[in-house]
Amino acid sequence: MKTRTEDNTLFITDFTELNTTNAMWLQDLVRQSLVQAHKIIELDLSKVRFLDSNGISALISIHKTMCKRGGKIRLFRPTPAVSQVLHLLSLNEVFEIINP
Repeated sequence: MKTRTEDNTLFITDFTELNTTNAMWLQDLVRQSLVQAHKIIELDLSKVRFLDSNGISALISIHKTMCKRGGKIRLFRPTPAVSQVLHLLSLNEVFEIINP
């Protein structure tokens, strides 16, 4: 996973799974990378092939963190498999999903 900052947005990219193996790592990465100026976290899900319940929990935890800060999380270009999971769980109503 890679991070970069642009204005008030923390971008997280370059991961192919969000599951038991790396969900806690993602949450730790967000905690370590967030600064006061960050109001948006944008996760690039364009390469994510697999999302399990631990990955969903991580997304929800990050969402709660951002809501407390008056910010939000955006899910950028989720793959069809990830989109299907998000829609089945109605998380498309919780997260801002960007599909340019």
